[in-house]
Amino acid sequence: MNKALWIDSHCHLDAPEFGADQALALAVRERARALGVGLCVIPAVERSNFDTVRLLAHRLGDAYALGIHPIFVPQSDESDLQALDAALTEHHADPRLVAVGEIGLDFFVPALCEPAMRERQIWFYREQLKLARRHGLPVILHVRRSADALLKQLRELPAGGGIAHAFSGSEQQAQAFIDLGFRLGFGGAVTFEPAQRLRRLAATLPVSALVLETDAPDIPPHWLYATAAERAAGRMQGVNSPAELPRIAQVVADLRGMPLADLARATTANALAALPRLAALRMPGGAPA
Repeated sequence: MNKALWIDSHCHLDAPEFGADQALALAVRERARALGVGLCVIPAVERSNFDTVRLLAHRLGDAYALGIHPIFVPQSDESDLQALDAALTEHHADPRLVAVGEIGLDFFVPALCEPAMRERQIWFYREQLKLARRHGLPVILHVRRSADALLKQLRELPAGGGIAHAFSGSEQQAQAFIDLGFRLGFGGAVTFEPAQRLRRLAATLPVSALVLETDAPDIPPHWLYATAAERAAGRMQGVNSPAELPRIAQVVADLRGMPLADLARATTANALAALPRLAALRMPGGAPA
């Protein structure tokens, strides 16, 4: 590998920040590709963007996942799960469909922590785990203050592996996900020096457990982040994008004391192991992923 090639295992290129007509998304994606980001995985978050992420992935030469994000559970119902099942069936042969996601549990948003809504989230999560098993796909998990609850359901309804996106749990929780066949997603949060526990995990977990992501346009790295005081003073918050992945990767490589090219090879291999359908797609220069 003459040039480090990266897989951004989680980015929302369909987000409004990248333009309603997708012109900006195309420009953002080309900039990232020029920096070595060979593939991006674009997860859906609700029924209304299933077709959007699918068509965008085809337009950009990337991959996509279909699922209902826990933040969208309050406005979703059983018909949305039926639509997800139908979409997974219709597009099962599409090599760019690589996972069921983004699914999971969010116990950070106060409204989602009410007892009835917690139970509703768990029900949606379990139903989507069943769909992933039925369609033979891995899952991309949203993990926010919910690692233990996610793990409990995974032990009852084992998935075919996948990615615990934006992981920020404990070493014990990390090992539990690894034991269940998951890789852990690290992105912009690891670039903040105060995030000592997260940085320690990035430095000490087996390299075979790591995948890289941006979650663009969310979770900006420290060089794009503006504090509330800075925003009040007029500084604009930077928009995260897949082009930030190589610089995020350099932070992880430095934490681990390993060459950047070695981290690129390892995390690419890990993404392929977590999302096996990526292997059928092509990286820059026509090389297989």
